[in-house]
Amino acid sequence: MKIGIATDHRGIEVKQELTNYLKDLGYNIVDYGTNSTDSVDYPDYAFKVGEAVANNDIDFGVLICNTGIGMSIAANKVKGVRCARVIDEYDAKMTRIDNDANVIALSSRVALEKLKSVLKVFLETPHNSEERHDRRISKIDNYER
Repeated sequence: MKIGIATDHRGIEVKQELTNYLKDLGYNIVDYGTNSTDSVDYPDYAFKVGEAVANNDIDFGVLICNTGIGMSIAANKVKGVRCARVIDEYDAKMTRIDNDANVIALSSRVALEKLKSVLKVFLETPHNSEERHDRRISKIDNYER
């Protein structure tokens, strides 16, 4: 499975730790930047990952910024992206089961071990393709067209 990861300047260390963690779990990682602590605009990186997901270049995206909120807002502007800002394992599980989220946005302020746990749940939880979930996702997809 191919995972894309990106951060703004506030999540450099977290991105590197999560990249190593995901590689240890056997995932193929594509780094979309940034790799500097110089101030950057988070939408640029959210769009890169979102477009890669939408184009099927990667299976899932991981975005990191100070709160995860800005990245999630920006990523959700890309047609075909369902990005969720997630803070715990329950959110990670439910956004995959109910929403078939393909991008996760994380806060660099959360403890690293918690982020690892949340990310693992997100990546290992399959979407529940019951009619009601798929119907709701279809409504979102149809609205954005």
